[in-house]
Amino acid sequence: MCEPYSKEKTIEMRKKHIGPSCKVFFSKDPIKIVCAKGQYMFDERGERYLDCINNVAHVGHSHPEVTKAAVRQMELLNTNSRFLHDNLVQYAESLTATFPEKLSVCYFVNSGSEANDLALRLARQYSGHYDVITLDHAYHGHVTSLIDISPYKFQQLGKEAKKEYVHVAPSPDTYRGKYREDHPDPGAAYADDVNEIIKEAHKNNRKIAAFIAESMQSCGGQIIPPPGYFQKVAEYVHKAGGVFIADEVQVGFGRVGKHFWSFQLQGEDFVPDIVTMGKPIGNGHPLSCVVTTREIAEAFGATGLEYFNTFGGNPVSCAIGLAVLDVIKKEDLQGNAINVGNYLVELLQEQKEKHQMIGDIRGVGLFVGVDLVKDRLLRTPATAEAQHIIYKLKEKRILLSADGPHRNVLKFKPPMCFTKEDAKMVVDAIDELLTAIEGATGTKTSMINEQATNKRKDTINAHENTNSVHGSACRALENGFHPETHPISSKRLRT
Repeated sequence: MCEPYSKEKTIEMRKKHIGPSCKVFFSKDPIKIVCAKGQYMFDERGERYLDCINNVAHVGHSHPEVTKAAVRQMELLNTNSRFLHDNLVQYAESLTATFPEKLSVCYFVNSGSEANDLALRLARQYSGHYDVITLDHAYHGHVTSLIDISPYKFQQLGKEAKKEYVHVAPSPDTYRGKYREDHPDPGAAYADDVNEIIKEAHKNNRKIAAFIAESMQSCGGQIIPPPGYFQKVAEYVHKAGGVFIADEVQVGFGRVGKHFWSFQLQGEDFVPDIVTMGKPIGNGHPLSCVVTTREIAEAFGATGLEYFNTFGGNPVSCAIGLAVLDVIKKEDLQGNAINVGNYLVELLQEQKEKHQMIGDIRGVGLFVGVDLVKDRLLRTPATAEAQHIIYKLKEKRILLSADGPHRNVLKFKPPMCFTKEDAKMVVDAIDELLTAIEGATGTKTSMINEQATNKRKDTINAHENTNSVHGSACRALENGFHPETHPISSKRLRT
């Protein structure tokens, strides 16, 4: 494939002209991608990579229907939303039709970060309060207001980085969190922690404007909130005069299969006050949106301060958004998410029977996480091993990432056209790599007695907090496993 620069020249120019904090995947040997189609990406040599992580290309890279819609509208007109245009209202109508009735008002913007920033403004204006409750390990965007409420980011800067108006609630993680799968009602227990945060804030004369959470935590380790959690949190937050913001930037638009929006997994009796979206909404085009209630929108407008976004809701963006909605329906991508996602989980469960390094498999539709452990009883995170696996998969032309607080969770969130053949290809490769690691470290591939887990549960937290990432790496080095050949960056990348 003809490119103006060699890969080496591209790297050289990037170092010269692009800010050093702008990281690339696989920094030791980054990939130069020159084109992509469906669930595949191609480098400058024509090598094909299976894309298991690109939730931006929601309906598939370079989808012809989306491309045609963009070109048709761009040839005709593109302008800002201060002029009347049917694309804007048509798209708003089509988008809000996917939501519960009370979520009926749209604000179109250009990125997930812009959407979440605007959601905070809406919440603060409506409530008259300022403080925000966020989840531990959460990430909501790169602008200043969102770094402040993203522990995933600000915790890297030290304890002093947390602002006094930010309150961090425990991630509702039933595998690694304080309330686990053996708790009779973890959803209520985690929600009670939020209520205690509210009470403590009130003691300090602080008022809650909003609780914000991804409907399923992605950077936090593919965490699916337990049943009833959002309902109880919303009850407590509303009582405190705040609103509930559901961040669907990574997990919306049918990725869970059975529902169009991930918050709907909590049941019909839960409806957030504000929903934000980005990434998949435009299949790679910079488009995002905030959807809220008429009551909140009118409170925002009552300030007299006009809200204007130059490119938000322009005719081309809305044409693309309409095309994405159409493709999801015509190609039954929600159905595909169910069928392929279930198959992927089945394959991974088979591997869990075989490999004790697989501690937990969690997911819905095409949003799946594999929590790798050094000890299944202690649930000690296998960070070095996870990093080793994603680099080795890259050598096999498979793109996967690892995230979570310990960077030990393999993350699946591929384009929605992902197939069963793709799923089997990836799982077979993971099986091969786990077998090699276990062979090198002398780990047996046998099923752990799960009853022993319950007997030893009191020791889990202490060991999990004190075990060093380098512990297993050092032991593995003695047996020929060398994770340090793929160094673990201290900086995390969001995908």
